[in-house]
Amino acid sequence: MDKQSIDRINALAAIAKKRALTPEEADERHALRQKYLEAFRASFRNQLDHTVIQYEDGTKEKLKRKDV
Repeated sequence: MDKQSIDRINALAAIAKKRALTPEEADERHALRQKYLEAFRASFRNQLDHTVIQYEDGTKEKLKRKDV
């Protein structure tokens, strides 16, 4: 997610505190939030995929995904 998109999300949040957003602004905010959440989830998933648990005996094991 680029800095411009995050700045725009923050600008729309500030506008929403002062007045009601227009339908176009609300749609833009929703789309930007969805894009932000997708980027956050991908980053977090990547971090978990590279996490290793080290046990007291020195053995290491990668985290396993649970099917929900």
